[in-house]
Amino acid sequence: MKNLRRTMLYVPGNRAAMVKDAHIYRPDTLMFDLEDSVPYTEKDSARMLVYHALRAIDYENVETAVRINGLDTPYGLDDVEAIVRARPDIIRIPKTDTADSVREVESAIESVEREIGLEVGTIKLFAAIETPLGVMNAPEISRASSRLVGIALGAEDLVTNLGTTRSEEGIELLYARSRILFAARAAGIHAIDTVYSDVCDDDGFLQETRLIKQLGFDGKSVVQPHQIELAHEVFTPTPTEVRNAERTLTALRAAEERGSGVTALDGKMIDKPMLARAQRILELAAASGIDVNRELL
Repeated sequence: MKNLRRTMLYVPGNRAAMVKDAHIYRPDTLMFDLEDSVPYTEKDSARMLVYHALRAIDYENVETAVRINGLDTPYGLDDVEAIVRARPDIIRIPKTDTADSVREVESAIESVEREIGLEVGTIKLFAAIETPLGVMNAPEISRASSRLVGIALGAEDLVTNLGTTRSEEGIELLYARSRILFAARAAGIHAIDTVYSDVCDDDGFLQETRLIKQLGFDGKSVVQPHQIELAHEVFTPTPTEVRNAERTLTALRAAEERGSGVTALDGKMIDKPMLARAQRILELAAASGIDVNRELL
């Protein structure tokens, strides 16, 4: 199974204590931010702080990502030059509007990889989609590079550009979420939802996380460590789901041995699409540390 990305924790790149210790909260991905959370006067120092941290700190198998500044800013190329040398797992591209935006960053990364003798393609990419143009181009963006492992929705800039605000129900984001999700699934990559900015509203966070899980998203960006456990609980299969998945796989494989692609379980017909869903549940459960029947994986 692909890496779990149930949570991607934002870590401001100019906050030394957070850069050093954020992995102790066990998000699936740490995303060190050099862009919006860092003031212009601290761009260079934040870049160096994140570079040295990635080189020196053992993040204990937590995936590391760095959100760089756009290449259309004075800081983007300097970010790429430094961060590729620090060797995070992922570089996240902000405000991705077109497939060319991805390819430009890919080219810059490849140039540094070749210069330092790093295998080309080592550093993976994530694209953040934050504008109406980016949403409309999501299918092309999602296929722009073999390095691309996921696309993410950034809602705050998007709703501003739409001329609206975020609501509790999230109706203003439904089209963007759906288009980004379909684009990611068609390309075989991950889809990550936007942050829930009211860090004091756990009920609202859980409601939104359940919604995006039901839509099909792989995970959610988070801005506070306490949101990590909440999101993981939503995305982790329940014991009942695991048990039903094991029973479904067992029944379908028995049917296959009889030469049939369909069978009945608890009075209901089950077939190949249900096999894929059950397989995904067991893989997610196993990756989440739940004991499953591994003979079915």
